[in-house]
Amino acid sequence: MADRYEALKLRNQLCFPLYACSKEIVKAYKPYLDELDLTYTQYITMMVMWEHKELRVKDMGKCLFLDSSTLTPLLKRLEEKGYVTRHRSTEDERDLIVTITDKGEALKEKAITVPERIGACVAMEPGKAQALYEMLYEIIGKLTQ
Repeated sequence: MADRYEALKLRNQLCFPLYACSKEIVKAYKPYLDELDLTYTQYITMMVMWEHKELRVKDMGKCLFLDSSTLTPLLKRLEEKGYVTRHRSTEDERDLIVTITDKGEALKEKAITVPERIGACVAMEPGKAQALYEMLYEIIGKLTQ
């Protein structure tokens, strides 16, 4: 008879290797981000800012899968570092707009080597990396519908 508790074994959980991998990836980023004086969450926020230049906090939250209670202190810290500014929208005061500063834009040049350095740590075949990327976004899509 099959073990009725088989589903409760850690080795049978999809969530566990995702969690462990995420934790290890963030740990691998740490020395490179320490050079930039950024946490991982600040780094991905800056990546969004480098791409969009100006964004409502609400839209940033959608890009990063973060809620405003997480973004507010994070953006406050980035503003203290001089990388972004925050201001209320003139059209709708409920909307908080984040804008990248010249200093924030200049940080991009220092960060340009981070993805390549992380890629070297992971050393994954490009086709496998792309397939994993697509599978992860498929899971994210199903969980956020």
